[in-house]
Amino acid sequence: MATPSIRAMTMGQDSPVSRFGTVELDDLPEDLQTRLRPVVERSGFLPNIFRALGRRPAELRAFLDYHDALMTSDDGLSKAERELVVVATSGLNDCPYCVVAHGAILRIRSKEPHLADLVATNPRGCELAPRQRAIVDLALTLADDPASFGETDLRAAHDAGLTDDEIWDVGSITALFAASNRLAHLFALKPNAEFYTMGR
Repeated sequence: MATPSIRAMTMGQDSPVSRFGTVELDDLPEDLQTRLRPVVERSGFLPNIFRALGRRPAELRAFLDYHDALMTSDDGLSKAERELVVVATSGLNDCPYCVVAHGAILRIRSKEPHLADLVATNPRGCELAPRQRAIVDLALTLADDPASFGETDLRAAHDAGLTDDEIWDVGSITALFAASNRLAHLFALKPNAEFYTMGR
């Protein structure tokens, strides 16, 4: 396969999508093209995180494997609740890319047009259903002060109806997206323009 071409600019933008450049779908190894083409077919675009991580195909494969294991399961947390964890974590970590991208997905999956904005901007103070509040509180503790996590947090989550497996999911999703947030900051990653209007 030819060496991937690196494109730092996107059509119609005057600043880089990533400070390290991006790779287009057709420049990725064949297995990643096959894996990501359905994303493009469903949404009409390739999310910039995949274009940025595509510069290192092994890391993109690992990211996709862990992402899919956590975010596409039909067991335990609903898909909307999984996105709620991402938005809470990413808001706390001041990650515009993940807040915008996953805020769009949360709007679509929850069918609540204001939920993502409220959680991203005021995660500790916004009004949520008890189960949502427990999920967000777990994510915030694990993202902000993980060493303090303990029995009190577990008891509050259990009291709100979360199972041990769902608590595990909240923790794993928080951990993955804390890493993703840091990569997005490293890359100075810009959200795709399409995300801003999805689900509104």
